[in-house]
Amino acid sequence: MWIANDWVDYELLDCTSGERLERWRNFILVRPDPQVIWHTARQHPAWRTPDARYQRSDTGGGGWLPHKLPKQWDIAYDTLRFHVGPMNFKHTGIFPEQAANWRFLKEEVSKAPCNVLNLFSYTGAATIACAAAGATVTHVDAAKGMVQWAKDNAALSGLSDKPIRWIVDDCGAFVARELRRGKTYDAIILDPPSFGRGPTGQTWHLEEHLYDLLSECVKLLSDTPRFILLNTYTTGLAAATLQHLLDCVMQFRGNTEAQELGLPITTGGVLPCGASARWRNTTAT
Repeated sequence: MWIANDWVDYELLDCTSGERLERWRNFILVRPDPQVIWHTARQHPAWRTPDARYQRSDTGGGGWLPHKLPKQWDIAYDTLRFHVGPMNFKHTGIFPEQAANWRFLKEEVSKAPCNVLNLFSYTGAATIACAAAGATVTHVDAAKGMVQWAKDNAALSGLSDKPIRWIVDDCGAFVARELRRGKTYDAIILDPPSFGRGPTGQTWHLEEHLYDLLSECVKLLSDTPRFILLNTYTTGLAAATLQHLLDCVMQFRGNTEAQELGLPITTGGVLPCGASARWRNTTAT
């Protein structure tokens, strides 16, 4: 398991009965998590006084109650800075377990400059991790608001002057256009949702479309590719499935490894948080 165990501004204090108790810098949040299927005692005292709890509604959706949070505040991971805040559908703007992948990205990029394509890039944590390490990055997401949030995170991290191209587009459509243009990239990051809609209503179903998209992405790799990072929170896809998927599209060249991602729990144990697969070109210098 790849564990995001070097946070300062984030801490998973405890989890039980379908909920996480978390510290986001100075604020304590309770959020639902379908992975937490155990019903142990609530060991941490902060369960009694959270700043907000996301409560699901019987009619769908939900909301934050009580709401003692600002609209937005900042947290740091290493040299990276992020705006976070209470969003719809329980989210805050980043996924803290991804810090394990940010470490990987910074280590790989720092070996030599490279041109990175980041698809389904959300609020840009992977983008700014790569940019901070010296990469040229093309950041693509279908949601205009998320791309703006990512720009704000880059500015907050002091990276506004870095070579980042910000694109609001359906990822599949963008890849198809880049192929027609003859564009190439040294590295590709994909963090696709289970289900989504593009700017013009295109639908995305992970299990139906991921293999085809990956196959097209491979055609965008340069003659000296560096790495591919594939992440998914879909609970039905095991790490071994992602590893074999990458092996297939890369025709079993290079080296692929995959693991679950995890967050250490202050009261004991590790919470699984989806899976990632990493392909590296073993002949690259």
